[in-house]
Amino acid sequence: QVQLVESGGGLVQAGGSLRLSCAASGRTFSSYAMGWFRQAPGKEREFVAAINWSGESTAYVDSVKGRFTISRDNAKNTVYLQMNSLKPEDTAVYYCNGVRMSDRRPLFAYWGQGTQVTVSS
Repeated sequence: QVQLVESGGGLVQAGGSLRLSCAASGRTFSSYAMGWFRQAPGKEREFVAAINWSGESTAYVDSVKGRFTISRDNAKNTVYLQMNSLKPEDTAVYYCNGVRMSDRRPLFAYWGQGTQVTVSS
């Protein structure tokens, strides 16, 4: 069974930056596209960013384009999310998962504990 451990969240002022990490184990990490999702209080979990198995192709939700960058290190079984120019509306719990690039839907039924990102105005 895949295990996903997110880290790197915290409290930051608007305009600040954070770098999230997701360590994956239990499956052949490099075989899967990976993605970041987030869930704000009272809202559904939503897609944020995805990266294909090689790192050559990425996708982002419109609201984070130009501010967030997803990357991966297959040797470390880790995917990252660099978040710059953070806004209060980015406040959410952030999760990683395998992702289907075609429709940006999560692959695995299992979710990690997530990491809280709070952006103050």
